[in-house]
Amino acid sequence: MNIYDVIIRPVVTEKGLSKKESEHTLCFEVNKNATKTDIKGAVEKLFKVKVSDVRTANFEGKLRRRGRYAGYTQDWKKAYVKLKDGQKMPEYAELV
Repeated sequence: MNIYDVIIRPVVTEKGLSKKESEHTLCFEVNKNATKTDIKGAVEKLFKVKVSDVRTANFEGKLRRRGRYAGYTQDWKKAYVKLKDGQKMPEYAELV
C-alpha cells in the first residue's frame, strides 16, 4: 500500500491541535483497511520522524437527512500517532 493511500488527511480540530502540543501526538484520517504498522511506516517515511505508538479508532457513519431522503455518511478511521521523545513536530496546521 502506498503511503499516500494510507494517510488520507490530517484531522485539524481543537482536540487534535491540543494533543499535538501537549502529548506530542499527531492525528490523521487513515484508510479503513490500514493496520497500525502501515500507519507507523507511512508517517515515518512521509514526515521523516520516529513513531513510538499508534492508536486507532473506527467511526461509523451518521444518519443524515435531506428532506424526505435519508442516508448515511461514510465510515472512517482515525489514527493518533505519538512521536518519540526528541523528535521535531511537523507543522501541517498553525494556530491563528
